[in-house]
Amino acid sequence: MLAKTSVSSETRIEHEEHGPAGGWGSLKSVGGVLTRQHALLKSTQVLPHQNKPDGYACVSCAWAKPEHPHAAEFCENVAKATAWEITSKRATPEFFLQHSLSELETWSDFALENEGRLTAPLRYDATTDRYVETTWTEAFDAIGGELRALDPDEAVFYCSGRASLETAYLYQLMARLYGTNNLPDSSNMCHETTSVALPKTIGVSVGTVVLDDFDHTDCIFFFGQNVGSNSPRMLHQLQDARKRGARIVTFNPLREPGLVSFVNPQSPREMLTPGETQISTRYHQLKTGGDVGAILGICKALIEIDDAAASCGAERVLDVGFITEHTHGFDDFARYARQVAWEAIESHCGLSRDELRFSAQIYASAKAVIAVYGMGLTQHRDGVENVQMLTNLLLLRGNIGKQGAGICPVRGHSNVQGQRTVGITEKPALAPLDRLKELYGFEPPRDKGLNTIEACEGILQGDVKAFISLGGNFLRAVPDTLRMEPAWRKLRLTVNIATKLNRSHLVHGEVAYLLPCLGRIEIDRQQGVPQAVSVEDSTGVMHASRGRVAPASDKLLSETAIVAGMAEALLPANPRVPWADWAADYASIRDAIARTFPDIFHNFNSRLRAPGGFHRPIAARKRHWNTPTHKANFIVPTCLDADPDMPAPDGGAILRLMTIRSNDQFNTTVYGYNDRFRGIHGTRSVILIGDDDMERLGLSEGDIVNASTVADDAPRTVYGLRVVRYEIPQGCAAAYYPECNALIPLWHHAKGSCVPAAKSIPIRLQRVADPRVGVHSSEQPFP
Repeated sequence: MLAKTSVSSETRIEHEEHGPAGGWGSLKSVGGVLTRQHALLKSTQVLPHQNKPDGYACVSCAWAKPEHPHAAEFCENVAKATAWEITSKRATPEFFLQHSLSELETWSDFALENEGRLTAPLRYDATTDRYVETTWTEAFDAIGGELRALDPDEAVFYCSGRASLETAYLYQLMARLYGTNNLPDSSNMCHETTSVALPKTIGVSVGTVVLDDFDHTDCIFFFGQNVGSNSPRMLHQLQDARKRGARIVTFNPLREPGLVSFVNPQSPREMLTPGETQISTRYHQLKTGGDVGAILGICKALIEIDDAAASCGAERVLDVGFITEHTHGFDDFARYARQVAWEAIESHCGLSRDELRFSAQIYASAKAVIAVYGMGLTQHRDGVENVQMLTNLLLLRGNIGKQGAGICPVRGHSNVQGQRTVGITEKPALAPLDRLKELYGFEPPRDKGLNTIEACEGILQGDVKAFISLGGNFLRAVPDTLRMEPAWRKLRLTVNIATKLNRSHLVHGEVAYLLPCLGRIEIDRQQGVPQAVSVEDSTGVMHASRGRVAPASDKLLSETAIVAGMAEALLPANPRVPWADWAADYASIRDAIARTFPDIFHNFNSRLRAPGGFHRPIAARKRHWNTPTHKANFIVPTCLDADPDMPAPDGGAILRLMTIRSNDQFNTTVYGYNDRFRGIHGTRSVILIGDDDMERLGLSEGDIVNASTVADDAPRTVYGLRVVRYEIPQGCAAAYYPECNALIPLWHHAKGSCVPAAKSIPIRLQRVADPRVGVHSSEQPFP
């Protein structure tokens, strides 16, 4: 049987202006997905309840939910995610009887998930190489027996970003009662860098901006975040800010349409007229990895302007009062900024001093500045310094702890921040172990657990024997996939809790279970009573979520019930841990969370009913600094390049690759094979390269190349990428995630946070000599 790979046999690369984000293109794209998933009618009944007090929280991104929502408080990505969940397509046990796992491994990511919702619990049958239906009781008993046969630290309990606060709390408690802190989660692959950087600078692990700040800011600086594809609902706040006259200064290697202009699909006037909102007032296409240099250049320019003002008695540019009262380390940082040469800054970031000085003037003239960033800052070898440098910039003019200002990391998955808040962490110091001991009468493990990178290393070395995954597509999302997949097959036990089929379910352990769960949009009834769950958004606000549609199958269990069922089968009875009672009434779990984290979750159930949810306390918003110095700290960078260990350019043959997402995907979920923002249709096997590099390497539009990582430890190659001419800085290239994760060495991660350095991968290209005979034919090295 042929491998299922694409939704279209047509591959087109277009180069016209692709127009603004939103508008008719967004509606057409959403309509196509809803139609393909046979969910058009059902979606009209469901989507109006998205991010509403009586409805369900976003199932894709974690962007903030307003207290007073728009009539349609959803975006293109959310509509696609909703269609994916409420689809009428089903992957039944009969489907798995027809297809072996070896065959399904040849299918594409899209084709696997496009089969629809899983409907019954499954176990792997080695004799037929198929998943076969089982019972929930058999699955729980077998999983419990397998885990009890292991040392607890031989098992890993991974959590994706969609699990609710209630489920995440039970999951971490189960793992710790079992005896391990091996609790990696999806933040290990994205914003763990934030969680490491910010406590050292401002004493909190999350951003300080709330949604209301966007109504009072007069300037926004954007770094490494593609709002149009990854968090489109934020475009409403950006559009409103621009209409008030706020300036938006963007730094991004690629010119992304969502940061250029926007047509609001909810505005009849905008849809029916040629008008659109210009989002960025200035757009700087800096080199990949040049963020430290660019931000330092702005800081240097500000300090130079302030020095000149101080010398002649003019009004100061820096907020001297704030710096004196609230910060530590300014003199060392200012000395470093004064001494670093402009030529070095320009070389590292690819921007001129005039461009950076102009941005500094914009920053200096603003009363309240928000700094927004995404994985373009966090996924670098020195990603921690990237984030700390951005904090330095804000501290220079007191832009933390005042209205309309602050630092704003844009989290990815819908509850990835909240999971950490309720104890999903491998770091014992960040978990309330003493409180758990007091509440539940056991001695929690005190040794550090495994993060994502360490879990992968443990699997490669054979030290990890079992992997339990609460959602996600872990094996597709991690680096070094060509090495990880063979090692994965040596695991004794793999368990996946999921709504749809993905590759992580096919590359399995000796004993494997696939456990289908309710989606967030589905009505979750326990003992006949509809339940609500809760999530935390990117701005630290807790929201309730209530399902709106009937479950895809009567054999599905909720994530909460599955975790409770596994725990009861795994652990000895403990009268203080009422798994069955918790699974029957989620309000009782929220009471337990409130007892464990009273500072954040006191009166959890009653506060959750408030319109717009409730805020977690963030000390830095009140200029209380929970750092060893009891002040906000300036951090001096160690170098100007976010990836200082990149190999030498080697005459221009080595390119710096960043992985990107299309507007037809969310994380590892691919909704289709079109990226209309970049003019790419019918394929994801492309690499974006600039004119100068194409000329230097002797490449032409449409050439087929293989990309290999420049690393000495192991060969890593992705085959058959079509060259696309694109506006991108010299020496840089871009290609899609997760297809190019195979190029990221496991050791190539952020120092301090272990986040994969997916935004700066050193690669060399080889042209396929004759594309007609396939990607593995003889190649010609460059140059």
